Amino acid sequence: MTSASSAAARRGVPDETALALVAAAIDRCFGPNAPLARWYAQLLLTDGIERGVIGPREADRIWRRHLFNCAALAPLIPARATVIDLGSGAGLPGIPVALARPDLSVTLLEPMARRVRFLQRCLATLELPQVSVLHARAQEATAAPAAIVIARAVAPLTALAELALPLCEPNGRLLALKGRSVAQESAELARHPDFQVQLLTVEDALGETAHVASVSRAERVAKRSRNARGRAGSPRSSAKGEP
Repeated sequence: MTSASSAAARRGVPDETALALVAAAIDRCFGPNAPLARWYAQLLLTDGIERGVIGPREADRIWRRHLFNCAALAPLIPARATVIDLGSGAGLPGIPVALARPDLSVTLLEPMARRVRFLQRCLATLELPQVSVLHARAQEATAAPAAIVIARAVAPLTALAELALPLCEPNGRLLALKGRSVAQESAELARHPDFQVQLLTVEDALGETAHVASVSRAERVAKRSRNARGRAGSPRSSAKGEP
């Protein structure tokens, strides 16, 4: 029984009805990629548990807590954007976002070799051409700057912003899925002079609430970053006396 069906059963909803609700939510959330989403869930529940990238207790809540919650980020991302999933782990939130939004180009950034091998197995099985895996720490990543960095359960928000924003384009954003601590962490980050933070509340495919912190550079920092990139991209002045 899934977590959604268990919750529904506690409310007196027959298990068959609850399962139908989950199935409909999968189709609604992932559209043509719903079969791949089901396949990914199965990979999490088999290889993912065996390799230790996800806990065995997560089996009963794989859709509600993981896939639907992560896919709730998808509507917040601009069309055809480049995305880095920072500290991807088991592919969460990057793979559900990529399944829900096949127009996005997603890089799964993960420092642990064991998790990288699992991610490579997922991509080989799911055949997602717009998704790649990069085995690196955030501080050492060589990926091109992205429009959006996404993350879940990586670090407190201030530390996460300091890791994520250097991976972004000057006007890029971090979208961080957060739990009960989101208000406190956002208030702490708001005191940082280099960042701007906005709290967002979105609904997932089951109508449950997901809390997202949207973090960007303060305008003066973004302007400085744009100017630095402009200087780096401009041709060098020719030496005196040369044409």
